[in-house]
Amino acid sequence: MRTTVGIIGAGPAGLLLARLLHNAGIDSVVLESRDRAYVERRQRAGILEQGTADVLRAAGAGERMDREGLRHDGIELRFDRTRHRVDFPGLTGGRSVMVYAQTEVCKDLIALQLREGGLLLFEAEALAVEDAGTDTPRIRFRHEGREDVLECSYVVGCDGFWGVARKAIPAGLTQVFERTYPFGWLGILADVPPSHDELVYARHDRGFALLSMRSPAVSRLYLQVPDGTDPAAWADEEIWDELERRFETADDWYLQRGPITQKSVTPMRSFVHEPMRHGRLFLAGDAAHIVPPTGAKGLNLAAGDVVTFARALVHRQETGSPELLDAYSQTCLRRVWQAERFSYDMTTLLHRAPGATPFEDRLQLARLERIASSRAAETDLAEAYTGFPFG
Repeated sequence: MRTTVGIIGAGPAGLLLARLLHNAGIDSVVLESRDRAYVERRQRAGILEQGTADVLRAAGAGERMDREGLRHDGIELRFDRTRHRVDFPGLTGGRSVMVYAQTEVCKDLIALQLREGGLLLFEAEALAVEDAGTDTPRIRFRHEGREDVLECSYVVGCDGFWGVARKAIPAGLTQVFERTYPFGWLGILADVPPSHDELVYARHDRGFALLSMRSPAVSRLYLQVPDGTDPAAWADEEIWDELERRFETADDWYLQRGPITQKSVTPMRSFVHEPMRHGRLFLAGDAAHIVPPTGAKGLNLAAGDVVTFARALVHRQETGSPELLDAYSQTCLRRVWQAERFSYDMTTLLHRAPGATPFEDRLQLARLERIASSRAAETDLAEAYTGFPFG
């Protein structure tokens, strides 16, 4: 089997890349180790930056997003029982974000790929990327009980942190930067309308809390919990009680409760692998970098990576110049490190570290008060949240 671009992973990055290449007349094959049902129900990110939403629209994958997604023009910061709204369009010249779950993005892109695009193989496990440093890389994979080889001109690893693509880059050429956090997020889905029409980020002495949503009828909420927490150890009423405490305000706002349909704990880490390219192998998304979810950057960084690759490959096809492909890692990493910086800032701004001192608590409040009282500080947050430019 042969193709121009072999794509490992049918998450939003791999599927979006396949769509961008299809629209540019470049053939590709997508290999996904899981079945379609798993990919379409895998709960992950839910916030699309302005640039990500624009790319989906331009790719022909934005119709349902614009019909069913929820445009958000701001977020609310909550601290010391006070509320402060950050107005995105007013601070960024009109930019906003879209609440539209990763599961829905994948459904839309899968439907397009199966109807119009190249080959998409589910339950096709990539075993190794071979000859990455040559002009003829190969993906060895298993599908329907047989081993096969996909010969490519380029390989893009969109296969996540545990995938095989990154392992094909010689260890002597790589550098890894990482940080783990001593807390995680206990997340719930609940069949209850959101208690606020925009996301609420709450800093509290008991820990961070986030009020989000998946639809007008389904709420998504999170609590900071110690690393290694078992979600089953929290009874439903305990979760609602704790959320109520952390979202407390001095006015008459209240938290609506409802049936909890899902509980999970998300660990928190920052990770960057450099470089993001070796020969004709290119890493994208979680295969190359991970951010704590506080800044809502994971899916959006992945989109930026594949947009950068697609533009670079089109440039090579049209001009014969490999300049943009050669610069792929450097180009992506500029954006990655800005997102890492923002996600770290938001995490340390809003989460209470174990053993935090009164001095550190007051510093957090001072930082929040600065955002609430300074247009410059507020603009910096709004620009980063709505998204850094692609490429």
